[in-house]
Amino acid sequence: MRNKNEIKEEEYTEFYKFQANAFDEPMFHLHFAADAPLAINALLFVPQENTERWGFGRIDSGVGLFCKKILIDSKADGLLPEWLRFLKGVVDSADLPLNISRETMQDTALIQKLNRVLTRRFLKFLDDEAKKNLKSYENFYSKFNVYLKEGIAIDTNHREQLGKLLRYESSLTDPEKLTSLTDVVSRMKEDQKEIYYIHAPSRSTIEAGPYLETFKARNLEVLFVYDSIDEFALGHLAEFDGKKIVSADQADLELEEAPSKGKPLAEDKLNDLCQFISGTLGDKVKEVTKSNRLVDSPAIVLNADKMMNASMRRMMKAMQQDISTDPLVNLEINSRHILIKNLASLKGKDESLATMVVEQIFDNAMVAAGFVEDPRSMVNRVYDILERVTKDNKSSSGSKSK
Repeated sequence: MRNKNEIKEEEYTEFYKFQANAFDEPMFHLHFAADAPLAINALLFVPQENTERWGFGRIDSGVGLFCKKILIDSKADGLLPEWLRFLKGVVDSADLPLNISRETMQDTALIQKLNRVLTRRFLKFLDDEAKKNLKSYENFYSKFNVYLKEGIAIDTNHREQLGKLLRYESSLTDPEKLTSLTDVVSRMKEDQKEIYYIHAPSRSTIEAGPYLETFKARNLEVLFVYDSIDEFALGHLAEFDGKKIVSADQADLELEEAPSKGKPLAEDKLNDLCQFISGTLGDKVKEVTKSNRLVDSPAIVLNADKMMNASMRRMMKAMQQDISTDPLVNLEINSRHILIKNLASLKGKDESLATMVVEQIFDNAMVAAGFVEDPRSMVNRVYDILERVTKDNKSSSGSKSK
């Protein structure tokens, strides 16, 4: 209830320890008063640590609700959204009726209005902190980002504000250097309509895979997403600042043909090869086509199922959900790559070896896409291919010596 200009940091810390029953010092505090649309005095704290990430169980709401200094509820459910459950502190509103009960509180229009005002004020505070004190915000983000992403997934009213708070590495940033969606949009080409992201366990995996090369060749920035919850959040965010947010492994991306490297396979031979590959793989692929994306890699699988990508499948399996169907994918081949050209010649000379090579190319592409959880099934075929290649090489060497 006091003027914040009269309060020392030590007093805030002491109050936080008392209210939150804590031993650490708060990371941030937000202290404000408002007269409209409601009379509010609020003091909110962000703890130094997120105990949920250490496996200590789900955090309970820690913000007490008062009316004219009279306690209504020490842990007021509904006062703040569930995804802000990590906050501690107190809120006093003179507009609340003193006879309000815990049972009716969540259904009260005044409580819902309080919820909106407090949430927007706190998100604005975080946005200002990110602009003024980047290091302190990134420290907060490293510990509490999961709550912001949870909010994007379940809270449609605050997605735009939450989207501004997301931070990721990208193809244009140094390792461990984070960037915002706002910065990505500011660097986009004038005619670019989409924000691209790639999901993989690590930066090195993304940079070594086939999905990034098409964007590098076109000088397009790509966000690097490492956790499944990030992909889940970006999928719910859907767009930012008028730009659609799309995964780089989608089959329906509209991209110009990549800069050429080498002479492509003749059109008739390419069509024959696509038919051969499609016949070999059968129901494993939806279609096999020439790739306009690839520069250095021989092949790539693209997700043809907009409802279920690789990370979503892993999440459902982790939740013990039954996934009986194989992933729906398209296979694209690089008609300029030497392996694809050699395969086109091989299928007319040694169809059995060509069949094994096709299956191996497909499995390699599936591994790169994250669809293969147990690659041990590929091992025997790799040995068979190596045996055939070394046998042929031995025969060739023997005939030359004669």
